[in-house]
Amino acid sequence: MAALVGKALRFVSPDGASKGMPEKSEGAIPMAEKPPVPLMSINDLATRLNVQVRHVRRLVAERRVPYIKWGHLIRFDPNDIERWLDTSRHPEAS
Repeated sequence: MAALVGKALRFVSPDGASKGMPEKSEGAIPMAEKPPVPLMSINDLATRLNVQVRHVRRLVAERRVPYIKWGHLIRFDPNDIERWLDTSRHPEAS
């Protein structure tokens, strides 16, 4: 039987005795973290879409575009915007 204790997986026998596994292997190299992608402002998104800021604000008001509201600020995750654009794309006519 295995039980999760903290971040390490511990194997627990039926009599309750646990046999722990090492939490880190010796000489393990931590995974490199990707730097976070900076969020886009309304002006950035309007430039990216080649539309007026007013149109982006309307898309936000109608909840037609993925956005993040942080206090009174509206920001856009570039990854979410790319996925949104991909799902909005129509296939070419053949």
